[in-house]
Amino acid sequence: MTRRRASDDGQRGLAPSRRGFLTGTAAAAGGLTAQFAAGEAAAQEAPRAAPGDLVEVTFTLNGAEVTRAVDPRRTALDLLREGEGLTGTKVGCRHGQCGACTLHVDGRPVLSCLTLAAQLEGAEVTTIEGLADAAAAEGIATADGLHPVQRAFIERDGFQCGYCTPGQIMSAAAVIAEGHASSEAEVREYMSGNLCRCAAYPQIVAAVMDATAEIGTPQDGGGARADYHLGLVEQVEDEA
Repeated sequence: MTRRRASDDGQRGLAPSRRGFLTGTAAAAGGLTAQFAAGEAAAQEAPRAAPGDLVEVTFTLNGAEVTRAVDPRRTALDLLREGEGLTGTKVGCRHGQCGACTLHVDGRPVLSCLTLAAQLEGAEVTTIEGLADAAAAEGIATADGLHPVQRAFIERDGFQCGYCTPGQIMSAAAVIAEGHASSEAEVREYMSGNLCRCAAYPQIVAAVMDATAEIGTPQDGGGARADYHLGLVEQVEDEA
């Protein structure tokens, strides 16, 4: 006959059985499911805009104030291209991964495919069509009335098919204004969200550096997207 030790019985009493563990897990999962279902029900009951409901949005578009009634689900990209006829802002991936739809909202680069038109309320919006006028207002336009980045892209042949070019130019203008174009490495890092399927990256970087030399860099630097991408800031400081 096998003899059991008292310590074995004590350990069995403290350790949960397999059935008890499964029962407890199922009960916990059931509680979480009930909470999730309750949250979903509350979300479904919350008031939502009907497909036909429109919201009024007033913003400045390339220097002119406009007021538009928009579907709250409509993106800024679709409003500008289809509603305003500003097709320079390109449709790329619609997932914020290619940068072709970049425009400026209050001076910052924004992906219009991920921005709702309703979010433009009270904002100052600049598309590629209005960039030259914005440069003139800032006093940095070239002799032929272009933004220095536009002129540099032409002189450096910073495009091939040209589809991504508007987004590249808008991002480059913002990168320079923010003070993130002090070196080719920094330009590549801060322009990395703009893809060029033709791989004209060397010419693009050269164009940005040329435009930076003409415009100059802000004294404070940094800007709206100041951060430490991959330790690049420390690297640039060390090189300096």
